[in-house]
Amino acid sequence: MKTGNVIIDMTFSFALDIIAFTEKLNANKQFVIGQQLLKSGTSIGANVREAQNCESKSDFIHKFKIAAKEAEETEYWLMLCKYSNDYPFDESLFDKLKEVQKIINKIIHTSRQNKT
Repeated sequence: MKTGNVIIDMTFSFALDIIAFTEKLNANKQFVIGQQLLKSGTSIGANVREAQNCESKSDFIHKFKIAAKEAEETEYWLMLCKYSNDYPFDESLFDKLKEVQKIINKIIHTSRQNKT
């Protein structure tokens, strides 16, 4: 799915990758981390989408801050997979997450500067 909005497209693609990765976790019966990762990893894009129809600049920033928090939580679950025994890890997922985080943080920073 392409909308032409870079962050919406990136977070949607990332959510699809998270779904696929958590299916691997579930196949290995690693349900707890899989469920947490699924929730936080897909929530990033949901909050970015929600920000597109915000009521004010403050609301826009707030939604992106929530997306940033969800990204941090997602990073935590991915790092647990990386450093835990017998858990799969996908370095490309981590790299994609870092790119999403950079853009989200830049949007927050720029929006705060332009807040009127």
